[in-house]
Amino acid sequence: LQGIDVSLQNNHWLCTLDLSHYFKNQVKVGLFGSGVGLSVVLGFSAAYACYYLLSVAKKPILIAGGKKFHQFLRDKCPVVSETYYPTFWCWESRVQTLLRPFVTAKPWVNYRNELITAPDGGQISLDWFDNDDSASHPDQSTRPTVLLLPGLTGTSRESYILHMVQQSRDLGYRCVVFNNRGVSGEKLLTPRTYCAANTEDLEVVIEHVQRTIDKAPLMAAGVSMGGMMLANYLGRKGSEVRLKGVVVFSAGWDVFECTASLEKPLDRFLFNSYLTSCLQASVDRHRTVLEKKYDIDHVMKAKTIREFDERFTSIMFGYPSNDDYYRDASPIHKIKSVQVPMLCLNAADDVFSPNHAFPVEAVKQNPNVALLITCHGGHIGFLEGLWPRQSTYMDRVFHQFTSAVFENGSGLDDLH
Repeated sequence: LQGIDVSLQNNHWLCTLDLSHYFKNQVKVGLFGSGVGLSVVLGFSAAYACYYLLSVAKKPILIAGGKKFHQFLRDKCPVVSETYYPTFWCWESRVQTLLRPFVTAKPWVNYRNELITAPDGGQISLDWFDNDDSASHPDQSTRPTVLLLPGLTGTSRESYILHMVQQSRDLGYRCVVFNNRGVSGEKLLTPRTYCAANTEDLEVVIEHVQRTIDKAPLMAAGVSMGGMMLANYLGRKGSEVRLKGVVVFSAGWDVFECTASLEKPLDRFLFNSYLTSCLQASVDRHRTVLEKKYDIDHVMKAKTIREFDERFTSIMFGYPSNDDYYRDASPIHKIKSVQVPMLCLNAADDVFSPNHAFPVEAVKQNPNVALLITCHGGHIGFLEGLWPRQSTYMDRVFHQFTSAVFENGSGLDDLH
């Protein structure tokens, strides 16, 4: 045994000596040196660059139900025709989704909070960014205004919301963020929260905003569940809607397909369990109000979003079953009834909203709706640039479409 050990030590020493000799003589150390190692690195870099340019960076697909809306977007929103270059070191869907909250900057925004009362006695929190320093729209009574709807557990402090406020500020517009009940620090006064299917609170908010600034043009932007709620509202209200336009980001179009996608093992581990715990934490914060009507202990044992909805959301909003709730919450069934210009941005690799459930055929039948699909971007990701701190592809879509609606809105009249 000792002989074998000595032999192994000698072999290890000889191998180390040979490797040292090889690297010393064959691979020059330094950025500009030559050698096999550098050749391998350069070869790999060239291969990766070719793969990225050929398979990752692509122009988005624009689908519109009418030629007029399609041409309007081409003319006024050049971003819809430009190649989207995802950040080269994190273009994969899940990586984009996970990194976006951490790598994108959070601009400081000084909100003015307003609490309004809902018909059932509950309260809704609105965060206003008045933009009184606006040079392009100094008259506050007519200053264009954007209503922003965050995602499932989001508030006015989400980075994607702050970026949209920043974009609106630069354009001279005002913003108001609709925080769903109980998520932004306010007390829950009644045993009711929110869901994608119920648009009663959104209707209250829109009516309140329009009464408050009745001479100012108003449009809306929704993200993820906020976009689903907005699309459902447009579909239900049809021609009654007085918004100038709507833009929706990363919406889930068919809730059955969305939940099925998020229940796959990897996505359940990365996203589903975390979101379920966030929903449960929100419920637990308001336990004293909610436990009067619901079995909160049972809700807190849910392991997935589907289980949470079965035990809480579908019951709260009076659905006979969770399937009935999911069917009503799916905007894909209401696209045909949308009567205002609506641009929707989705990434084909979004695990929250699988691309086989995109409402492509429904969009083609409605001249008021356009769907912009990127190959990559994940869920509310759309990171671009070497270090995507300041702006994303989603921000640019928001900036250009919002400006087009308010400054060139006549081009959207009578899209039929």
